[in-house]
Amino acid sequence: MEIFPRAGYPLNLRDTTILRLYERKLMARQFLCCLCLLLFVGGRTEQLLAEENRRPNIVFAIADDWGWPHASVYGDKVVQTPNFDRVAKRGVLFSHAYVSSPSCTPSRGAIVTGQDFFRLGGGANLHCDWPAGRYGEYPAILEKHGYYVGTYRKSWGPGNGQPAGQAYKSVDSFFAHLPTGKPFCFWFGASDPHRGYEPGTGKARGMDLEQVHLFGHFPDHETVRSDVADYYYEVERFDREFGQLLDRLAAAGELQNTIVVVTGDHGMPFPRCKANLYDSGVHVPLAISWPAKVPAGRVIDDFVCLTDIAPTFLAAAHLPRVPEMTGRSLLPMLESDKSGWVEKGRDHVVVGRERHVPAQASGNPGGYPARAIRTRDFLYIHNCAPDRWPAGTPDHTDAYLKNGWLGDCDNSPTKTYLWQNRDDEAVKKKYDLCFAKRPAEELYDLSKDPEQLRNVASDPAYADQKRRLATELEAELVARRDPRTLGGAEAFDRYPYHGSSPRWPFR
Repeated sequence: MEIFPRAGYPLNLRDTTILRLYERKLMARQFLCCLCLLLFVGGRTEQLLAEENRRPNIVFAIADDWGWPHASVYGDKVVQTPNFDRVAKRGVLFSHAYVSSPSCTPSRGAIVTGQDFFRLGGGANLHCDWPAGRYGEYPAILEKHGYYVGTYRKSWGPGNGQPAGQAYKSVDSFFAHLPTGKPFCFWFGASDPHRGYEPGTGKARGMDLEQVHLFGHFPDHETVRSDVADYYYEVERFDREFGQLLDRLAAAGELQNTIVVVTGDHGMPFPRCKANLYDSGVHVPLAISWPAKVPAGRVIDDFVCLTDIAPTFLAAAHLPRVPEMTGRSLLPMLESDKSGWVEKGRDHVVVGRERHVPAQASGNPGGYPARAIRTRDFLYIHNCAPDRWPAGTPDHTDAYLKNGWLGDCDNSPTKTYLWQNRDDEAVKKKYDLCFAKRPAEELYDLSKDPEQLRNVASDPAYADQKRRLATELEAELVARRDPRTLGGAEAFDRYPYHGSSPRWPFR
């Protein structure tokens, strides 16, 4: 039967009826097709929305005593860090990342709470007690909201407590216990490149000692260059182990929706680096990737502090920022395609230190308290107790700690070389930069002195800059409730120290 009449023939009643029936049938089919399409698209949209809102996994990898600029992506000519570079290229590389304090325990406490180190009571010091639950640690918050949380090797500390989650003996053990389908938060801590080193490992690996990066306060001697190469050797070992973790995530198909943060807890364990407020002590490598959300291949030059890590993780998990946090979420910056803050930027960081180890003269259990503000152009440091020794007393016969000779600085071939050659005219200035007493105020003009070797605080030409920065620093510390400005700072010297001190507690 023909449905449509042949050309030239008029429509009769029968033809019209058949045509109308066909049109209705066609409309019904189209309706059903549209309905199916809408249901499919709606289901797909819900799936896409669910995927979009799926909470990410979190991996935080932190090296022990790894400072800036010792990564190949930053231009270091010797050390090779392909896995750190891999994260930087897949995400964002930061050129101005700073710790809150250049000592392991307070630096890590500031990271886990998102707060300035001086707000953490005894946690402002090395080898302290951690008051669990008092400061809103991000691992506990994430665990409460459904994350599976764990740590491997060094997390917070050294000290008494475990605010970063349950410790596992291996990476494999953590993932073996991970419930299927549950988001995870994993702290990957390493002991590298913390001392001690096996002498000559860097040179034996084939590192060119002449190409090793030396800070300006280091003497240029083969002993020092080889010591730095040994440090590089352990930086590379950390990077290899971190790379194995990345490979595991990739093989499991988890890398796309995992925020990976990799950094160090402060500067290298050398004189005038670790436990000091110069860039060699507080400036650290930092790279962050999250392929599902973060555009790749950017370099961010804005100032960030590792106190920003905790609020970033909470924001990524769709959780509110803890009001006490002084850090702020980096998500707006990370998710933007711009190379900087989406909102108002940060043009400085505030850093500081309290007691690293009690290495002052006998009868003084305190540390070397100091605060600093670092801007683009200047570094201003206020040394709160300039009568004390910045690296501990040089008099090993009258040290508070047994064997406390320059005890705030890790023992090393570099330290020994400086000590043994301190009367040599070519070495004396560098020795003094590392170990001599310092004035109450230090000011460095970074445009002329990027390595922060010439203190211009007493130069009349810099009086205005010094006054402005001192005022700004004090205002920041008041706003952040630092006991050094509000009162009660004497407690920092009296908190128990659980390191190797046979004469503690002080009476």
